[in-house]
Amino acid sequence: MQIYQYIAIDPKGRERRGSLKATDKQAAIAQLSAKSWHILSVQRGQSGSSASNGAAGAAFARRRRLKAKQLMLFTRQLSSLMQVSPLEESLGTISRQSENPSVRHILGEVHKGVVEGQTLADAMAREPKSFPPIYRAMVSAGESSGSLPAISERLADLMEKQAAIRGKIITALAYPMILALVAMLVVVGLMVSVVPRIVEQFDNAKTDLPPITDIVIAISGFMANYWWLILALLLLAITGLLLGLRNAQFRYRFDGFLLRIPFIGRLIRDVHAARLARTLSTMVASRLPLLDGMQLTARTVRNTVLRRSMEQIVERIRGGGSLSGALKSTGHFPPLLVYLAASGEASGQLDTMLERAADYLEREFENFTTTVLSLLEPAIIVIMGGLVAVIILSILLPILQLQDLTGF
Repeated sequence: MQIYQYIAIDPKGRERRGSLKATDKQAAIAQLSAKSWHILSVQRGQSGSSASNGAAGAAFARRRRLKAKQLMLFTRQLSSLMQVSPLEESLGTISRQSENPSVRHILGEVHKGVVEGQTLADAMAREPKSFPPIYRAMVSAGESSGSLPAISERLADLMEKQAAIRGKIITALAYPMILALVAMLVVVGLMVSVVPRIVEQFDNAKTDLPPITDIVIAISGFMANYWWLILALLLLAITGLLLGLRNAQFRYRFDGFLLRIPFIGRLIRDVHAARLARTLSTMVASRLPLLDGMQLTARTVRNTVLRRSMEQIVERIRGGGSLSGALKSTGHFPPLLVYLAASGEASGQLDTMLERAADYLEREFENFTTTVLSLLEPAIIVIMGGLVAVIILSILLPILQLQDLTGF
């Protein structure tokens, strides 16, 4: 009996790591397959000092990883080089040309595994933090079907499109947030620094101040004297929210609240729907089973409400249901995605229809964010201008009132 170390995905989409005893590698694979696990890697285990060195190497590996941009660049380079050179030579070329020592070491480990006779997916399992399960599963499917260059190209396209979506999200959120922050700082600066100095000029006035001036003075005084309390409450609220998000039940309710917010909820749903459609399209085209693709994709969803919906979809498909019917039953995915998925299932072109759905949803997302930004930016400016106008008016009214009393 030999000891084999394995990495697999269980029916709930969770990554499983461990070791088992078997007469050979095929017997080990049979044991894992009997549990309905999707196998990513099965390797003969080590013992003694070699195991200790392997554990130390694994602990060091956990401290480094390829960033999303680095993984995207590696995938594109690999897909291009495999068109003209063998896999081992392609990996060696990419690892040698990298200027980052950490990246060079990670890719060197993958290259070493391939040279030792491992499959590319098994070699990538040496660096699990750099190559996520869904990535390794698609590579494994490409190796099994003999279409690794084509699948690598699809993977590179997928990652580039996902990076473009992330860039659009950052652009959509960054500018309004910065504009709102600057507006708040301007108003706070006026209330804390400017208004108190002008108020001193009214202390000796023997006349009642306008109500708007009294209100602004009261707010300004509170902010100037109790700024530390406001800051402490703000930090306490942020800390409480971060701690609450660690609780599964609170996180689920918070994510559901986000989905119900106008504009933001639609933005979250469209982004996740486009990502799901794009990923499933690539995996189906790569001849990876739909159920495995759904399980692996569900693990990448951060919104717990949508993640639970995808887990329900997996259960319905496992029970014999269709993808379109499962999507429709959750009520969290756009009708267009449901319709195109149904059309793809009926025509046997599910990958093509899912890709069209992803293209449409991404265009809708871009148009939606452009429209919202065109309305949000002037709204922030108008609100800031209104607040500044109120502050200035509260200062000018007493001055005009004093001029009337003095006759000047």
